[in-house]
Amino acid sequence: MRINKFIAQNTQYSRRKADELISNHLVFINGKLVQELGTIIDTENDRVEISGKPVVVKKEKIYLVLNKPKNYICTRSDEFKRKTIMELIPKGKNLKPVGRLDKDSEGLLLISNDGEFINKFTHPKFECEKEYFLIVKGELSTENKEKLEKGVKIDGRKTAPAQIKILKLAEGQTNLKIIIHEGRNRQIRKMFAQIDMPVKYLQRIRIGNIKLKSLKTGSHRVLTNQELNAN
Repeated sequence: MRINKFIAQNTQYSRRKADELISNHLVFINGKLVQELGTIIDTENDRVEISGKPVVVKKEKIYLVLNKPKNYICTRSDEFKRKTIMELIPKGKNLKPVGRLDKDSEGLLLISNDGEFINKFTHPKFECEKEYFLIVKGELSTENKEKLEKGVKIDGRKTAPAQIKILKLAEGQTNLKIIIHEGRNRQIRKMFAQIDMPVKYLQRIRIGNIKLKSLKTGSHRVLTNQELNAN
């Protein structure tokens, strides 16, 4: 990026004023005086100063919804060279997944570089609802449904109350929706394991007021202002 554009984007100065500052020998890159008006800088690594004061880069806040495919893990890098969700989103923006979906699960995953936004969806005190579509092995009885809704013990601790809606009972399996507000590791799979009903398919379809809708698997989109303001 040209130095004058960088200054204009991150300070109160216009490009014309930035050129004046350069001509007046007031602009430095990595401690060296800028001699040419058209100097190109590396916005990720170069340090720019004006009259001895550093130019602080204004952080562009990004909010994405990703429809995570199966066999991708929710991490920024992986020592075992497994596929990560970072391969599916724009690079170089310091983006992070908001919460997790395990490798075998699909669906809605929020991505952002806004720490406050991430905290609002992940900190337990906010009790953010998360809704999932599941296919589980076996037919879920009323007794077991109520047991799961009241809470079962996993990893030595009882789960918080949940809401379950049975969609279909057929052919030795149950299609259902479940709403929880915790985010414990593989929580839903462990909950159903407690009643000996393995999860065959798991897809997150909603976080708070943000819905997956018809977003294609592996695709992402930018959150709308309406979605951001509703959460």
